[in-house]
Amino acid sequence: MELANIEKLLEKYLNAETTLNEEKILQTYFTSGKVAPHLEEYSFMFNYFQQSKNETFTKTIQLKSEKTSKMNWKWLSVAASVVLLFSTYIGYGEYQEREQRRQFEQIKEALQMVSTNLNKGNEALYAVSNNINKGKKAIGYLNTYEKAVNKVIETVN
Repeated sequence: MELANIEKLLEKYLNAETTLNEEKILQTYFTSGKVAPHLEEYSFMFNYFQQSKNETFTKTIQLKSEKTSKMNWKWLSVAASVVLLFSTYIGYGEYQEREQRRQFEQIKEALQMVSTNLNKGNEALYAVSNNINKGKKAIGYLNTYEKAVNKVIETVN
């Protein structure tokens, strides 16, 4: 009957539902040395808990005074603020310079595009001019032809 009770308490212990008295019962059972063979794995854990209660730290702990710690934090926050402001100022200047370069590149590209299109327009104007000159030559030939026809007609009449 006691073994069934221990198993129930162990189940409650693993589910974190035991009281302090129930944990003491489990502690005494598992450290007694009379543990059922299928529960021996838990005896290592409870033996460790028993041993760890007896451990103490014997070295001295040296604490720092609060005054120096507060002073350092104040100066550290002031220094961080100054660095932040300085980096913001430098960063803004760099940003302005980068924006000016970007705008210059955009204007340069736009002017190159206008120049290319003007050159294409000039080529088209030269082609139109050549066609107009050909048309003038053709009209000159027509005038010569018309004069020759008029002379032939006058002589025939």
